[in-house]
Amino acid sequence: MYTFKQRMGTAVSNTATEGWLVSILELGAWFGVLCTGYLADKLSRKYTILLAVIFFCIGVIVQAAAFHPSSIFGGRFVTGLGVGSLSMAVPLYNAELAPPEVRGSLVALQQLAITFGIMVSFWIDYGTNYIGGTSTTQSEAAWRIPLALQLVPALILGFGILLMPFSPRWLINQGRDDEALQVLSAARRLPPDSDLVHIEFLEIKAQYLFEQETSQIKFPQFQDGSLASNFKLGVYDYLSLLRSRTLLIRVAVATLTMFFQQWTGVNAILYYAPSIFQSLGLTGNTNSLLATGVVGIVMFLATIPAVIWVDDWGRKPVLVSGAFLMASCHIIIAVLTGLFHDSWNTHKASGWAACALVWVFAMAFGYSWGPCSWILVAEIWPLSIRGKGVSIGASSNWMNNFIVGQVTPTMLRHLGFGTFVFFGAFSFLGGLFVLFFVPETKGLTLEEMDEVFGDEGGSSVADQQRLLSINKRIGLDAYVLDGPTGGEDAKERVSDEKLEVSHHV
Repeated sequence: MYTFKQRMGTAVSNTATEGWLVSILELGAWFGVLCTGYLADKLSRKYTILLAVIFFCIGVIVQAAAFHPSSIFGGRFVTGLGVGSLSMAVPLYNAELAPPEVRGSLVALQQLAITFGIMVSFWIDYGTNYIGGTSTTQSEAAWRIPLALQLVPALILGFGILLMPFSPRWLINQGRDDEALQVLSAARRLPPDSDLVHIEFLEIKAQYLFEQETSQIKFPQFQDGSLASNFKLGVYDYLSLLRSRTLLIRVAVATLTMFFQQWTGVNAILYYAPSIFQSLGLTGNTNSLLATGVVGIVMFLATIPAVIWVDDWGRKPVLVSGAFLMASCHIIIAVLTGLFHDSWNTHKASGWAACALVWVFAMAFGYSWGPCSWILVAEIWPLSIRGKGVSIGASSNWMNNFIVGQVTPTMLRHLGFGTFVFFGAFSFLGGLFVLFFVPETKGLTLEEMDEVFGDEGGSSVADQQRLLSINKRIGLDAYVLDGPTGGEDAKERVSDEKLEVSHHV
């Protein structure tokens, strides 16, 4: 926006500082992700979310009240700490509190919510751009209001989480079993002695005992509960992922999937869309913002079929087709830009074709690498290290996000249409990577997952056997409806309770 550029001066006119201005939020998010696992265990998921909201709000206030670039830089970094922390803590809290019957739907709704938020933010920017005019008469409220509006959902989340219970999983980790049972009872709207509530409680308890026993088996020397031992446990648990060939392969799949997700150029498009549309011949800041708003709409709409049918289509076909479609869009845009970048005024149809291909690119990402990369990264790990594995993927995502945001302005200025060639090449390589090196994980059993990753020791199977032993020890196996200890009466009770929960949901 005009007044933002006037206020910030060289911070937005210089490509190096512009890159930092955008990407410093992602750097903060990377740090936030790294801290969240420890905080979520120590403070609780609930209070970690509250702390992240506080950091987010402080950063937003600093930005909205900024008169110098240093305030924007500092504010965006602090905001990023909150964003990164929330990107892990909120899904964790949702998964641990939600009924098993709707957890999959929540994953879909989260991805939809992200794309919906992107869409709304683009159109807010488009609307506030008119405050006071679109050039020299424009009011600084045109950019301060969109920044300040971020406080609205943040405060709703902050106050709302205070009214929510603690995660039952965290309560069990703290030895507060009675409270956990009451939380589950209230969340399911069933009495504490309900079979369904008791089954879920025992499942959570079994998972906690499983993680404790796994730690004792792997690192018996760090079980004294001291701060130093707990720190070493965390470090050695991560190092163990690099010492096993099969786990190292899974680390490579997770990190490279997130690497290629970011280097498709999606966030280069989202962050710098107005500048990109202007470079494609759309004159005027208003027109470029309007075209950017369309990016948000098409990405949101494209996400809907993906989250509904991804389990039918499979991971590899969706990721490969999306990568090749995005690569094609990049290459065609590069050709058009190379031919007409000096004469868009006399080749308006080519300019609009290039803009339309940016929208097609957004659709391709929305149905493929947006939701599917996270699904893939979450399901390739054995049970005992799934949390750490997903955190590695998330860390790779934010760090590559930071690098893309940092280098894109310089690439656009010095490479021109070569920027699209670059991202197109990486999109194509991402498709080849999935096609030749990533197994199809749709519907695989634990045994099959071990087999496709060359795990002759059967890490997932061993984990599952140990978990079954724990289930038997705490009495969870008595609720297995298909086994000899189950019965038609128990089956009917649990089925009725599930139906009752579904009506409440």
